[in-house]
Amino acid sequence: MPTYDYVCDACQHGFELFQSIKAEPETKCPQCGKKKLRRLIGPGAAVIFKGSGFYQTDYRSKSYQKGAEADKKAGTESTSSDTKKDKSESKQTAKADKH
Repeated sequence: MPTYDYVCDACQHGFELFQSIKAEPETKCPQCGKKKLRRLIGPGAAVIFKGSGFYQTDYRSKSYQKGAEADKKAGTESTSSDTKKDKSESKQTAKADKH
């Protein structure tokens, strides 16, 4: 059920009211008792996501998810092989410096 903002045009009393979406707007002010109550148009409530989260990638197609996983694995393999090459090159350079 939504929360609506109301204001009385007679006494300027403003308040929020939690009521059904199907309910008729209130007309009588709870403070002054006059029938000058007006429901305000508000920005609406924001959507709140709770839990681990909802992300753009959560609802991607299966083919996209498989491709992304393959790219991730390929990136990991190339990084580890590059690191091994760097280590072996530095060992060879160290050996050459000793001679």
